[in-house]
Amino acid sequence: MATPVGDRQPFPGFGSDAKSVRARVEAMEQILERMFVIPGINRPVGLDVILDIIPGIGDIAGAALGSYMIWEARNLGMSKWQMSRMAGNVGTDFLLGLIPIIGVIPDFLFRSNTRNLRIIKRHLDKHHADTATVTIAAKPVP
Repeated sequence: MATPVGDRQPFPGFGSDAKSVRARVEAMEQILERMFVIPGINRPVGLDVILDIIPGIGDIAGAALGSYMIWEARNLGMSKWQMSRMAGNVGTDFLLGLIPIIGVIPDFLFRSNTRNLRIIKRHLDKHHADTATVTIAAKPVP
């Protein structure tokens, strides 16, 4: 027997509430910027840098994935100024990535998605304080 539409529970994490949006945006940033760490230099690298190796198409794909965070910001009701800063970050990342051969280096250093996550988190902490997460770093005992 089918469940009536009004009685269906949405998938966890796919809601439009601020907590679900925060989880999705943090996951997207981790995939794009910090998927794994390069041994030896201990720098995190994500899908954005890997896609940048493919000329042209990789840059477009990286910009499209970065634009998802701007779309989520729009759904949160963020100001046009904040969204334009985020679009500027993605656009800068896209344009720097178009430089042949050395375009990977600026993408490795200029982390537009991390910058955009910081803008979204500031907005969420100010306007949706219930979504804030507290992280405590434990110091080793001497």
